[in-house]
Amino acid sequence: MTYQEMLDNARSAMQPHCMACVECNGKACGNHIPGPGAKGVGDGTVRNYEAWKEIRVNMDTIHANFEPDTTFDLFGMKLKFPILAGPVGAVKMHYGDKYDDMQYNDILVRACAAAGIAAMTGDGMLPEVVKAASAAIRNCNGYGIPTIKPWDKDTLREKFALVEKSCCSVVAMDIDAAGLPFLQNMNPPAGAKSVEELAEVIKMAGKPFIVKGIMTVAGAVKAREAGAAGIIVSNHGGRVLDQCPATAEVLPEIAEAVPDMTILVDGGIRSGVDIFKAIALGADAVVIARPYVTAVYGGADEGVKLLTDKLGAELADTMKMCGAASLPDIIESMVRF
Repeated sequence: MTYQEMLDNARSAMQPHCMACVECNGKACGNHIPGPGAKGVGDGTVRNYEAWKEIRVNMDTIHANFEPDTTFDLFGMKLKFPILAGPVGAVKMHYGDKYDDMQYNDILVRACAAAGIAAMTGDGMLPEVVKAASAAIRNCNGYGIPTIKPWDKDTLREKFALVEKSCCSVVAMDIDAAGLPFLQNMNPPAGAKSVEELAEVIKMAGKPFIVKGIMTVAGAVKAREAGAAGIIVSNHGGRVLDQCPATAEVLPEIAEAVPDMTILVDGGIRSGVDIFKAIALGADAVVIARPYVTAVYGGADEGVKLLTDKLGAELADTMKMCGAASLPDIIESMVRF
C-alpha cells in the first residue's frame, strides 16, 4: 500500500465526516462537529497548522557526517521517534462507523507499538472503552498511555482501576476535554479541576501523570504544583474553545517556565519538519491525532506504519540538514520566525 492509497481508502470510509485531505490543515472540516472540526468559527485547527508553517528551519551542512539518532525515552518506553499518536474518542460519531472506540484503540495501540512509537488511548462514556484500551496496552507490554477525561471522583476511581490492569508506565488526563460540546450536561459529569482536586486525581492514579490541555505558563505551573510529571501543550485541536492561540505560539514560554517537566505538544503537527520545530522550541516529543485516525481508517496497521515511517524519515532528514545528530542537539537557533 502506498501513502496515497491509504488516504484514498480513508476518504471512502470517512466521508462526509472527514475528507482525509492530503494535508490535514482543518480548512475542509471547518467547524463541522460531529466530525473533526473546530469550535466556534472553526479556525482553531487551521491556526494550529499555519503557525508551524510560519516557523522556518536553518540549514547548515558544514558538520561531521552522521546518522541521526531519533530515539526517545518516555517514562521507560523506548521509542524509535519522539512521536505519540494522540487520544481520540467517539470515532464512530466523528469519523464514520467503520470502527467503534474499542476497535480503533486496539488497532492504534498494536500498530504504534509495532512501528516503534506509542499511542495515547481515548476515553468514552462506556467503561468498556477504557477496559478494552487497557487490555490493548497490556498486550503490548505496557506501550501506551491511557488518557482519561476529567470525570467526577467516583467515575475516575473506576477508570483508574481499569487502567491499573494495562501495565502502563504513565497515565494522562485531557483536562481540556471539559470544554467538549458533547460532554456538556452529561452523566457522569466532566469538568475543570482545581489544583487541589487535580492533586487528588494524580495521587489516585498512582503513576507518573501527564496533564493534556495546557496553554498558559500559569496552567503549566499549576499542573506542576498538583504533582504532574508532564504536560501536553494543547488546545484540543481547537475543539473546546474558539479563538485560542496556536500551540506553537505558546510553547516556548511554557517550556521555559517548567524545564523540569516532560513537555509534549500537539496541534497541527503534520510533518517531520514540524516535529523538528517543536523540539527546537522546547518540546521533548509531539502528539499527533487526526492523521493517525486517517491512517487507521485507511490502512489499519499498515496505514499507521506508513505514516510513522514518513514522519520519522522527514525528521531524520531535517536533523541531517540542520546539523542535529540527536534530539538534544535540536536547539532554538536551528529555527527562525
